[in-house]
Amino acid sequence: MAEPTPRRNEPRLRPAPLLFEPVEAVADPEHFFDLESIDDPRVLLARATELTQAFRAATDRAVEFQAMAAAQLADPRRFDRLTPADIAEQAEWTEDYAKKMVEFGRDLLRGAEGQGPEQI
Repeated sequence: MAEPTPRRNEPRLRPAPLLFEPVEAVADPEHFFDLESIDDPRVLLARATELTQAFRAATDRAVEFQAMAAAQLADPRRFDRLTPADIAEQAEWTEDYAKKMVEFGRDLLRGAEGQGPEQI
């Protein structure tokens, strides 16, 4: 089962595997990680909950990477830096949200200084 996303000073745990979806299954719009084939509601609830937590953990992690990328793109030391408006347009955000993501990314990058890439 996936673990909640840790905050800055907590160790990061890996989410549960999402399991590979075969090409034939992906083509079937009713197919979703084989959940439709589970008859036992207890097993269905457990697996669906596991998937929900894994997707949440993946979403949280992806947002952190978005924020770090936004901060790097807005870095005033870059000759090709982007404005918050440019970042917002590229990421399909509002400009205010882009500003918040840049700040969040800067905080994440400051906290990651001195750590190896596997810990970020």
